[in-house]
Amino acid sequence: MIAVSGGMVASFAIPASAATLTPTLAKPKAPAATQVLPIAAPTAAQAPLVSPSFGDIGFSGVAQPKPVAAVSRATISGSRSASRPPLANAAPVPAPVSSGVLGIAASLAGVPYVYGGTTTSGFDCSGYTQYVFNRLGISLPRTAEEQRQATTRVSTPQVGDLVFFGSPAYHVGIYAGNGMMWDSPTTGKSVALRSIFAGATYGRVK
Repeated sequence: MIAVSGGMVASFAIPASAATLTPTLAKPKAPAATQVLPIAAPTAAQAPLVSPSFGDIGFSGVAQPKPVAAVSRATISGSRSASRPPLANAAPVPAPVSSGVLGIAASLAGVPYVYGGTTTSGFDCSGYTQYVFNRLGISLPRTAEEQRQATTRVSTPQVGDLVFFGSPAYHVGIYAGNGMMWDSPTTGKSVALRSIFAGATYGRVK
C-alpha cells in the first residue's frame, strides 16, 4: 500500500509544466520528386518526330513520309518532244544511186560469163550492166556500143559510171573507184572486181 501510495504521490508531484515537454513532430516536407517544376515547351527543332511509347500498351509512333510534289504530264511531254521528233515524222534518207549501183553489182559476184546472157544464170558484159541498172529502175540499151551512145562521156569518172573499151565499144563495166571496175569479162570467168586496163573511156548514165 505504501509503495502504491508513494507511486501515486510521485505522480502527483510532477509539475504541470511537464506536459509541455512532449516533443512536437514537424510536418514532413514534400519529397523533391513531388515538386512540379515548369517545363518549357519544346521548340520546332527539338520536337520529337514520333510519339513516345506509353507503358506496356505496345503503342509506337510511325513517322509519316513527306509528300512529294507531283510532276505534271505536260512538263514531261514537253521536254520529250523538245528533245526528239516523233519517229513517225522522221523521213528515211535515200541512198545515193552510186551506192546502189555498187551494192547490186557486188551482190552478183560469181555469176558466170555466158555469151548473150542477161540473167543471174549467166551474163555477158552488157547484159550484166543492163541488169544492174534495171534493178534501180534505170533502162539501158542492150549492147556495149548502144550503152556508150546512151551515156554522157566524162573525163573524171565517178563511182557508178560505165567504163567502155573500144570505139565502137566491145566491152563495158561499172566503175568502182581507185582504178577498179565490176564486169563480166569473157568465157570461163565470172562477175568480179578487177583492175581497169588501158584504153578505157567513161560514160555517165543520163
